[in-house]
Amino acid sequence: MIKKLAIFTYFFLQLSCFLTSAQIKSNSYRTLLKTLYKDDVPLISCADAHKTRAALFLDTRAKEEFNVSHIPNARWVGYEDFTLDRVKDMDKNMPVIVYCSVGVRSEKVGRQLMQAGFTNVQNLYGSLFEWVNQDYPIVDSTGKPTKKVHAYSRSWGVWLQKGDKVYE
Repeated sequence: MIKKLAIFTYFFLQLSCFLTSAQIKSNSYRTLLKTLYKDDVPLISCADAHKTRAALFLDTRAKEEFNVSHIPNARWVGYEDFTLDRVKDMDKNMPVIVYCSVGVRSEKVGRQLMQAGFTNVQNLYGSLFEWVNQDYPIVDSTGKPTKKVHAYSRSWGVWLQKGDKVYE
C-alpha cells in the first residue's frame, strides 16, 4: 500500500510540475505579446478565429515559412516584400485575419491594410504558434495535414510548445 501511494505521489508531482511549467510558459508568452503588440490592429483569439468561416486568413510570414505549414485555406501575402498589389482583388469589407509566427509582422501588415481602407482586419492573437499550441489544424504546401511548423528562429521557437519545429 505504501509503495502504491509513493508511486501515485511521484506521478502526481511529475504531472503537477509539467502542468505548472506549461502554465508559466503560457503566462510568459502572454506577457511577451503585451510588450510586442502596438494594439492598433484589433486582436482575435484562436478559438474565435477557428469558428469564423467567412474570414480570409492572410499569412504574413516569409514564403519559406508558409511552405512548411500554414492555416488551411490561408493566402500568402508576405511581410518584407508585402505590397497591396497582393490583395488588390479582395473586397475591402471582407473579414480578414492576419497572422505570422507570434503576431508582430502580421500586426504591421494589418496596419497597412487598414490604412489602405480595409474595414474588417484582425490580428490572430499569438498567431501561428498559439494556433498550433491550441491544437488547431495546419497544412503543408500540398494541403495535407502536418505537424511541422517553421519556428522562425531558435530564440522564437521556445514559444512553440507543440508541433515539430523546422528552422530551415
